[in-house]
Amino acid sequence: MNLQDHIRNVPDFPKKGIMFRDITTLLKEKTAFKETGMRLFSRFSHLQVDKIVGIESRGFIFGALLAEKLDAGFVPVRKPKKLPAETISESYSLEYGTDTLEIHKDAILPGEKVLIHDDLLATGGTAEAVVKMVEKLGGEVVGVLFLVELAFLKGREKLKKYKVESLVEYDSE
Repeated sequence: MNLQDHIRNVPDFPKKGIMFRDITTLLKEKTAFKETGMRLFSRFSHLQVDKIVGIESRGFIFGALLAEKLDAGFVPVRKPKKLPAETISESYSLEYGTDTLEIHKDAILPGEKVLIHDDLLATGGTAEAVVKMVEKLGGEVVGVLFLVELAFLKGREKLKKYKVESLVEYDSE
């Protein structure tokens, strides 16, 4: 199955000149959804993983599924003021400005092996911020896993110290 066939291209979203890769069309098709989950799982099924860290919000979908399949815990990373207990945060650059993510201080224990998951790798800033938080908490990042990678934006370069995997790659807009 070619997963790219199940991803909708939406031109000029969220702004003119951007080609948005919409995974909701993949999610709604049970065969494509199941196949995606199996392929994501197979990329890291050979490793012992203690926690899956899913990045808000689409990273929660397959992140939770991966946690169940890998017999690991699931940790959500959220935008500021969305987590109820004590957090640490990391800011990162966007095309125009900055953004911040947070994780609970007690979410990762020192020495735990952590797989980070998000739906999309673009410039790499979001994933890099999450890697920094996991490592501040003492976790060992065993990989960073994406459904879609916009390879032409070279986000993988920010993560070159880590095993990075993606299922669908776009080489141009």
